[in-house]
Amino acid sequence: ESLNIEEPADVLVRQAVDSVYTRLPLWRDEPENIVAVLHAKDLVRAMQRSEGKTESLDIGSIAKKPWFVPDTTTVQDQLNNFLREKQHFALVVDEYGEVQGLVTLEDILEEIVGEITDEHDVAVTGVKPLAGGGVSVDGTVPIRDLNRAMDWELPDEEATTIAGLVIHEARQIPEKGQVFNFHGFRFAVEGRERNRITKLRITPQERKPKGDAAPDA
Repeated sequence: ESLNIEEPADVLVRQAVDSVYTRLPLWRDEPENIVAVLHAKDLVRAMQRSEGKTESLDIGSIAKKPWFVPDTTTVQDQLNNFLREKQHFALVVDEYGEVQGLVTLEDILEEIVGEITDEHDVAVTGVKPLAGGGVSVDGTVPIRDLNRAMDWELPDEEATTIAGLVIHEARQIPEKGQVFNFHGFRFAVEGRERNRITKLRITPQERKPKGDAAPDA
């Protein structure tokens, strides 16, 4: 996901707030021309300083210069680069300078930890198996980690955490007690604090129709 830096500031703020990502590439003229990267924390600080007057924000000054790395860089080398430069986000380019995607420090650490987890079958923090094949999951658990632990295939293209997936699919921040059915699973919201989903009960379903179910009584 990337944003057009030439959009009005209030439009960019709304798009950034609605996004499930914390770091968003900004482009000018065409999506391939990435000119900056906007971090959600920097945007929040700027909004606080402007007392919520989003139309007066200079997004270009808030965003940071993009860091491009070649697609031939190894995982170990990029991990070292992240640690040395104290950065968490880079754009991957091919030999022609075309952007192929992005890589984050979190991605690399997940790959490394994922390999160790698969080899030694280490339990994922925040995931508790339940009788009947379901699990109790903290909202902050990464989708990738849950998929690895349970051998599931929940999509992680639009969200990083399991709470983010539920919010994305529900198009709202659900209340405690609400239940949703999608991707072949039943998601019951068991905990919410302010605007955060803190606990979910996830149960695989077989041959059941998709769609939102009514909240539990």
